[in-house]
Amino acid sequence: MTKNIILSVLALMALALSYFYEVTPARSETPAPQAMQPAITPYAINSPQDMVKALELKLPAPPPAPEVVVEEGFYSKRLGIRFKTDRNKRLVDLATKWIGTPYRYGSNSKRGTDCSGFVSRIYREVYGINLSRSSHSMFEDVQRIKRGNMRTGDLVFFRRSPKEPIFHVGIYLKNNKFIHASTSGGVMVSSLKEAFYRNNFYAAGRVI
Repeated sequence: MTKNIILSVLALMALALSYFYEVTPARSETPAPQAMQPAITPYAINSPQDMVKALELKLPAPPPAPEVVVEEGFYSKRLGIRFKTDRNKRLVDLATKWIGTPYRYGSNSKRGTDCSGFVSRIYREVYGINLSRSSHSMFEDVQRIKRGNMRTGDLVFFRRSPKEPIFHVGIYLKNNKFIHASTSGGVMVSSLKEAFYRNNFYAAGRVI
């Protein structure tokens, strides 16, 4: 009887101790490996295509390719000259429309014009540039250039001797040809290789 009482008391004590005492598992010295976190992207990576998109987001956008402008040339039927670019097309087209205009001293209209009047009129209408009215003073408006460096639109000046002033001016076209208002033929195209213009050629100038 006494033995049964002792066993019952021990059982109650064990039950009470198990209620107030919590057994925690022993900690491992080696931490458990953590699961790999997915990369932070604007969208989930579920395919190789998604991975390519994610890499593209990290790459800087390539600079835009420079725009290549190809200038086309043109052919002037009235002059019989082909130009490599259309840069001076307006100049050439307008100047050639004056061919046949009679010479008239001190004027610059289609009814008649002198050499400096023709040049100043063309430059004002094509470029919006006001040049001096006389060929002599017009030379002061330009930058002098070598004959071998002449381009379409440059001015050519003439004088009869080193002691005389400039008396004539024209607009250079191409292939030694220039357009001008001649006292004998009005507005016309001539060549710098002609004896008169070859002997009296003074200088070439470029309007800056």
